[in-house]
Order: sequence, then C-alpha cells, then structure tokens
Amino acid sequence: MNKKTVVVMEGDQTGQELLEESLRVLDPSVIGLDIELKRFDLSLENRRATQNQVVHEAAAAMKESGFGIKAATITPETPGDVGSPNAILRKGIDGTVIIRTGRRIPGVNPLPGIHAPISVVRMAVDDAYGAKEWREGEGLDEIAYRTEKITRRVCRGVAEFSFIQARKMRAKVFGGPKYTVSPVYEGMLKEEMDRAAAKNKDIRYEPQLIDATYALLLNSFGEPLVIPALNRDGDCLSDLVLQMFGSIAGSESLLISFDDEYNPQTVMAEAPHGTAPSLFGKNVANPMAMILAGAALLSFFHDEEAERASRAIYESTLEAIVEGFRTADLGGAAGTREFTDEVIRRVKTKIEVWSTLA
Repeated sequence: MNKKTVVVMEGDQTGQELLEESLRVLDPSVIGLDIELKRFDLSLENRRATQNQVVHEAAAAMKESGFGIKAATITPETPGDVGSPNAILRKGIDGTVIIRTGRRIPGVNPLPGIHAPISVVRMAVDDAYGAKEWREGEGLDEIAYRTEKITRRVCRGVAEFSFIQARKMRAKVFGGPKYTVSPVYEGMLKEEMDRAAAKNKDIRYEPQLIDATYALLLNSFGEPLVIPALNRDGDCLSDLVLQMFGSIAGSESLLISFDDEYNPQTVMAEAPHGTAPSLFGKNVANPMAMILAGAALLSFFHDEEAERASRAIYESTLEAIVEGFRTADLGGAAGTREFTDEVIRRVKTKIEVWSTLA
C-alpha cells in the first residue's frame, strides 16, 4: 500500500482520551500498515489562542491528504467565542454528506424488530444550519424570519451516495423529505433521489415523507435501510436511529466530500458523541465509536491490506463485546484502556492468521 497520511484533529476532555485509544489500534505494529499521522491541536484552548486558524490549517491538510480523524471538541456557548470547528472543517474540505450507521451491539437490547443496520445520509451543509435569521416588529406582532438554501449539487451527492451505500449494505433506500408540502425546496432532494433510483434499478427504492419515515422506522421488521435526508432532518434522524439500537456506542460518523464523479475524495471520521466531561480522566468511557471511526476510515483507502485491517477492527471490537469485555455504559466492568487492549489483541491475531491463509 502507498503510504497514506491521516490528519489527526485533537480535541477536548474525554474526546481526546478516546481519540488516543483509536490511534493505538491504528498503530503499524497492530494493523501492519505504515500510516503517517499529521496532528493538529483543535482543543478549545488552542482554537482560542489561534482564533480558529488551526482549524483552517487542519482542513487544508485534510483536503490535501484525503483522510482525517477527529476527536470530540467543546463548543463554547458564549456569543462571539470561537464556536464549533465543525462548520469550518465541512466548508474547508467541501464536505457534502454526513453518514451515520446504527447497528446491533451484542448484549444491548434494541427496540423490538430492529435487527439490520440503518444508515442516515444527510447533507453536511446548508438547510437550517447557517441560515440567515432576523426579526421584525414588536410585541405580539413581532415576526421571526429565516432564509434557508440547499443546492442541487449537494442534493445529488446525498442521493448518489445513498444508493452507493445501499448497494454496499444490500439495503433499501428509504424515506426522504416533505416534498408534498415543499415541492420547490425539499422537492429538489426528491428529484435527485428519483434520478439516482432510475440509474440504480437493482437497488430497492421506497420514498417516504419525513413524518412517515419516523413512524415507519418504529415498525421496522429488520430490513437494512439507507435514509437520504436534508441537513436538519438527518441530524434528528441520526439521533433517533442510533438510540433505536440501544446505544450510540456502536456507530461512527463520517464527513465525506466527492469528486466530479461522486467518488469519495476526502473523508473525516469521528465518533457521534461529545466530550463527556463527567468521564474525563476516569478510564471508564467507551472507546468503541472512536475505534470504529478508525476502522471506517481504513475502508476508504482502496487497498486490500487496509480493507483487511478495517474488517479485523470491526470484528474484533464486536467480538470483544460478545465475550464480555464491556465498559460500564454497556453493563460491564472493563476500563477504557482494558477494552482497547482486548481489541488490539484480537486484531493482531486475526491479521496474523489471515496472512497465513492468503
């Protein structure tokens, strides 16, 4: 494999601790791949010290290398502070979609009927986030306004990648926007979903309005699904879907930009959870989502060795859970490092055995 450079974006509190656990699994001595790590300190302290310049630098480096892995970071609530780095990173790499996949975690009870994985593919930009807002008038006559936008390019990226993901998962493309109420705005995404479906007739396609999507998800019969969504719809859907599986611990989050043919060009992996300040320094947090984020990133290297390492990490993580190595949030007693140690042991064993069978 040609040596890949992965941009590592350090974060805050427990987020940084779990990033380091993920990097332990990605060490060349574990997975057998020589990966160069280029680190950027995106902690709140350094973002303030650099006035977010470090975030712009990380985005530029990630766009150049094509790969990044990010720790959870603190978003200050004070107006005029540095804010969240996520918007800068998404803009910096021309991020188009965010994908999060809910999956069964052994020993964790999902909602009844939930068996197969469900991926939510949402817009990474535009829609309700970043919209212009203002108010006019006074008292009870005061009116609040908001101007939102979406682009056909982003809609097409969401639709195209949804069918790519569905083929990979052997899933059905399901759901969609409220295109009956909003045929011009939300209808644009529906048009692109229909367009992609016409090109991918081998993929099952069942468009639904967003409200029906929520309702039907709760009556799921275990079929794998991929749900394309607007930015805010997808944000809400992701939270629901991950919790349907009993915990967000078993999911990674991917931010992806595309080339002109809608092939992934830049991929940033992270966990869907936050910095968990109450767990900081206690060696009790669950590193599973960050470990899976690293595994997911490897799957975009387009290399046989990297694919093998990615599979080994996914399997080892879930097998460790099956055999009782669980952190407290999953009802176990394993510490953060202890869980990672067990995953590393299993990854090494798998890769060594598989290499003898090649």
